[in-house]
Amino acid sequence: MIRLEYFTKDDFQTLIDWNVNASTSFLYQWTGGAELTYPLTHAQLEAYLKGANKNGATRYIYRVVEQQTGQVIGHLQIAAVDLKQRSARISRVLIGEPRSRGQGYGQQMIRAACEIIFDRWQLHKASLGVFDFNQSALSCYQKVGFQIDGLLRHARKVGDDYWDLYEMSMLEDEWQAVKGDQS
Repeated sequence: MIRLEYFTKDDFQTLIDWNVNASTSFLYQWTGGAELTYPLTHAQLEAYLKGANKNGATRYIYRVVEQQTGQVIGHLQIAAVDLKQRSARISRVLIGEPRSRGQGYGQQMIRAACEIIFDRWQLHKASLGVFDFNQSALSCYQKVGFQIDGLLRHARKVGDDYWDLYEMSMLEDEWQAVKGDQS
């Protein structure tokens, strides 16, 4: 089991270390490439954290902690929080600890984010994007209850390649049904 805790400056080095031997495309795959670029730096993460995790913020950034060991194993963001439209976007999902991959933590992370979005904040819609080649993430999101809204062809240019992006979402009544199935 996991829990989400606010990401802080104390987590910067862990996130940097998870990406130190990675590639530009690996980092782009989980960050979207907008404000975090390879190689990750403390300065980038300072800017990323600015204004987050405060009452009324539009962005909440979390570290993912494995409850039994207390080890930080991942990272997740809930952004584009719009109380008027009652929506939020899950993004920057990463299981950074290699030995923790393939253990079901991804589904737990997305469920925990949905609990915040739907149960705590009482929002109507959660959305996310996933590159079409990331079949394990796509499968994870579908198992939690997200549905594909559409495919954005050549949505991002990474190096000389263009990547297609699935847009996915879940509505509050769908979340309630998913929760009911888990009881």
